[in-house]
Amino acid sequence: MDIRQLKYFIAVAEELHFNRAAVKLNMTQPPLSQQIQALEAELGVKLLERNKRQVRLTPAGAVFLEEAKMILSQLEWSVKATQQASRGIMGHLIIAFVDSAAGDSMVDILKAFRERFPQIQLTLREMTSAHQEQALLDGTIHVGFLRSIEPARNIEYRTFTSETLVAVLPEQHPLARRRDLSVKSLEGEPFILSPRHLGVPLHNLIIRFCAQHEVYPNVVQEAIQMYTIVNLVAANLGVSIVPSSVSVFQRSGVVFRPFVETTPPVPLYAAWRTDTDKIVLSAFLETMEAICSRAIDRNVDSSTERNSL
Repeated sequence: MDIRQLKYFIAVAEELHFNRAAVKLNMTQPPLSQQIQALEAELGVKLLERNKRQVRLTPAGAVFLEEAKMILSQLEWSVKATQQASRGIMGHLIIAFVDSAAGDSMVDILKAFRERFPQIQLTLREMTSAHQEQALLDGTIHVGFLRSIEPARNIEYRTFTSETLVAVLPEQHPLARRRDLSVKSLEGEPFILSPRHLGVPLHNLIIRFCAQHEVYPNVVQEAIQMYTIVNLVAANLGVSIVPSSVSVFQRSGVVFRPFVETTPPVPLYAAWRTDTDKIVLSAFLETMEAICSRAIDRNVDSSTERNSL
């Protein structure tokens, strides 16, 4: 039995006329009849009742017609799925990110990727940088957006964005009235920071920035997620220093203020396993590069416009 025989049978079963079915199939009637007879012989059942005046399906033929249609439909879907996969528009990608990465660029990438490749299944996981590093090594995620990354086999990475540091203050804090502030003004303030063991590079970067200006944070509370830190500041439990992208968590009770001092850059890395499905991964990385280039162009245009004022 082959696919052609199924197509021949479906044509005859739908037309209930051998000559019309032969015309539809662009063939002559005798070989069509021979193919149907061969199919019946292989199955060991009669599919069609035929005489000089009419052709009709047997009960077994009616069942086989539905099954044959399903087989051809499944085959057509399989061919289409394979072709889509070869063009990188079908597959599965597991992406992890730190909560502070959920800014405009990340949203733009996911939106653009979903529009271009709707058949690729995306699984998103919020994870700390430390957990992402391990998950990349274990192969439980394909792509990560994280604050630190160590070179490793099968892992490649690039800087996704680079930010500044900003202060987070309770809305009623006296310093909240200022448009910007010196890190020195935070001396003696109770601090809320993420635990060092879950984000060594960012934690150390903040501590070093403060120490450069002779400020030594009095950490009274730790929180893993950035939005939790923002909420604790809103509860007036202390102040914090966070990457500027965290300001997307706008909520009542807090204000974000830039520093007058030049802050160290805060990189956000995109990292991926090189043994991930190459076609699907390439599609995602191409989308990421396009969005990053567009963001850079916007920043250049904005800078040019400001300088011309």
